[in-house]
Amino acid sequence: MQIIETVAALKRALKNQPNIALVPTMGNLHAGHLHLVALAKQEASFVVVSIFVNPLQFGANEDLASYPRSLAADYEKLSDHGIDIAFVPSVIEMYPHFDGVNINQTMSISMPPIANELCGATRAGHFSGVATVVAKLFNIVMPHLAVFGKKDFQQLHIIRELVQQFNIPIRIVGGETVRESNGLAMSSRNGFLSAEQKKNAAQLHQELHTIKEEILNGNNEFSALTQAASQSLQGKSWLVDYISVRNAHTLAPASTQDASIVVLAAAILGNTRLIDNVEFLR
Repeated sequence: MQIIETVAALKRALKNQPNIALVPTMGNLHAGHLHLVALAKQEASFVVVSIFVNPLQFGANEDLASYPRSLAADYEKLSDHGIDIAFVPSVIEMYPHFDGVNINQTMSISMPPIANELCGATRAGHFSGVATVVAKLFNIVMPHLAVFGKKDFQQLHIIRELVQQFNIPIRIVGGETVRESNGLAMSSRNGFLSAEQKKNAAQLHQELHTIKEEILNGNNEFSALTQAASQSLQGKSWLVDYISVRNAHTLAPASTQDASIVVLAAAILGNTRLIDNVEFLR
């Protein structure tokens, strides 16, 4: 495995590679990330994993400074999984006009309305930052396909929109969410949870699963279902950002005629914001 830190060196290493897969990450890798790596290896002969904590997608009061970083352990995991290149650029390498203070001085991509809903409603500029760094990685690596996790369902939707709107010749592959034994979706932020909180964090997935079962049993009162789930979590010391029933293809609010459904949620337990979703057909 090569560890490459500059765009120029990466381009030299990728020259003439016929079939490249990219797995963008922010590091602190866990089994969920490694599942995406395994998918990439199934789909392509050459795999690049990027590790970059992207400041453009963090708000002023979010956890950029404390976001978990574990490069040595990440390198060991990626080497064990047989990837070809770990691309680990600095902020100045990715954003040459960053002055060390004002990251928002860099050019960013405008977003469709869906980017201002769900997670975007309380994280202004988040998806613009995500789309900007993903577009830059696409231009740098020029992969044939890129793999993203379905845990970040709204992010995956927006990246697919990005590829379609800008006619980017990259196939997007969505990897299923990897979960702990109690159903908690694996996330780098789970490391902020205490042992007791980690056990209780499974309540978020349980509430989404309850909504799914209700809908499959013919309950179309989506608003009442999400309100009941929110109240249940709030009674267990959660601060709920949103729970929403959406069309899985468009992310528009679900109608009673929709067959493809996704129930999405974001909520805070202690000081840790967690997201999850359940996708299904009815």
